Amino acid sequence: MIDLYTAATPNGHKVSIALEELGLSYALKVLNLGEGEQRQPDYLKINPNGRIPAIVDHEAGGFAVFESGACLIYLAEKTGRLMPSDMKGRSLVMQWLMFQMGGIGPMMGQANVFFRYFPEKIPAAIDRYQGECKRLFRVLDGHLAQHEYLAGDYSIADIANWAWVRTHRWSGVDIGDLPHLKRWRDAIRARPAVQRGIERPASTMDLERDGEQGAQRFAEDARRLMETGQSLKAGGGAA
Repeated sequence: MIDLYTAATPNGHKVSIALEELGLSYALKVLNLGEGEQRQPDYLKINPNGRIPAIVDHEAGGFAVFESGACLIYLAEKTGRLMPSDMKGRSLVMQWLMFQMGGIGPMMGQANVFFRYFPEKIPAAIDRYQGECKRLFRVLDGHLAQHEYLAGDYSIADIANWAWVRTHRWSGVDIGDLPHLKRWRDAIRARPAVQRGIERPASTMDLERDGEQGAQRFAEDARRLMETGQSLKAGGGAA
């Protein structure tokens, strides 16, 4: 049994999707970020950085893993699935996973902060981060023009990037002119395990359902959270 400590963010959904895809038994431990549960001493023993997600593998003597990318690698290596075993295949998956960890996630996170959460609109900052997100999306689109998935077969690299790309509207970035990225996004979204994963837990905010007024209310709550010292990088609201 694995304990998953998480919340409804792209980083959290990366791990819940992987667990669902792998068919592993896990207990969902949803942390209330607004109440600061991620900073409680018991959780800091699992993740000293006080962020989600983290997992505890009781089959491995209660071994704890924090950082979403590290969780994905651990689960893939534990099961021998969602990542090739040969050196070159594994490297390809790791390259695209690091592309998300070092590019897609941080840039979309900053776009979210300045486009949605920051109390003062700073056009130059918004343009800078939305522009970098679009550039990274074009990189994905160009690669996917020649490949069904990012690194050979469907892998943790696809899961990691998809969990963020699906929230592009929250970052204020359009992908209507990126047909290969859209094809990939829709194909992954149709997977039953992915559909289950993004509901564990479900986001309280959905742009299609709640509209911009709902988005504004969510952003105001998130801004208060951010002002207490937490860096809330992403909301809900898939495209």
